[in-house]
Amino acid sequence: MTKNNLSEFFIEHGLAVTALLSIFIILTILGFIFIEAIPAFQEYGFLQFLLGQVWSPNDAQYGVFAMIIGSLCVTLFSLVIAVPLSILCAIFMAEVASEKVANFLKPVIQTLSGVPSVVYGFFGLVVLVPLARSYFGGTGFSIFTAGIILAIMILPTIISVSYDALCAVPHEYKEASLGLGATDWQTIRHIIFPSALPGIVTSIILGMGRAIGETLAVIMVAGNVAQIPNSLFAPVRTLTSNIALEMSYATGLHHNALFATAVILFIIILLLLVIANYIQSKYKMDVGGGTL
Repeated sequence: MTKNNLSEFFIEHGLAVTALLSIFIILTILGFIFIEAIPAFQEYGFLQFLLGQVWSPNDAQYGVFAMIIGSLCVTLFSLVIAVPLSILCAIFMAEVASEKVANFLKPVIQTLSGVPSVVYGFFGLVVLVPLARSYFGGTGFSIFTAGIILAIMILPTIISVSYDALCAVPHEYKEASLGLGATDWQTIRHIIFPSALPGIVTSIILGMGRAIGETLAVIMVAGNVAQIPNSLFAPVRTLTSNIALEMSYATGLHHNALFATAVILFIIILLLLVIANYIQSKYKMDVGGGTL
């Protein structure tokens, strides 16, 4: 075996071992979570745990439905804010701004993704919560403040991936469109954006995963009340917040119920990813088939 063949052999098998090790670690973590959650499902009942609206460990009541609604409300509200802003910013950087402006914006946006979540949470606690309390009433701890903080946190992810997707569209598409007499806006709207849509959907998936899995910043501004919200300005408790707040002192069935909460969170994320991937594959087929 020559030196080059030997190098290729070690590289290929090294990559294979790394991939298998990653899969093994993930499966081990998931297996541990499910094993710890089984006693809660067996003793309390899966449907009762899933659909119960009261979370009171002192009374042996473990219903996470209110926290499921809270997690979805906060995540969806943050996406409603972040997705339009992110896509418009990415389009501006890729198609409208000069190269100098784009090169300035890219590192600034990437820097936002490196800010610790506790800093975002502290900003929301000191600035957004008092503003919400003054203008909208209530305590200020709500879906509204948590959604705004999460929207700011996921902006860099969606912008960066969407920008890369827009830049990956072949330049010939734009030249052909402009050559046929289309304006810059018509080219962006009907040619570049549809071609980059699968990548943009990917960016939204990544942002959604970051939003629904965020814990510390949400704890600081959401209010952490385990109840179904009746308005955008009502306090909520998310699934991740529930685990972080109570895991340090939980014992017995309460301990198992928190692991069961993690299982529910995993199932929700899995369902959202399946839906998002279906939409992404559908748009890929539409683009490939020329329906857009």
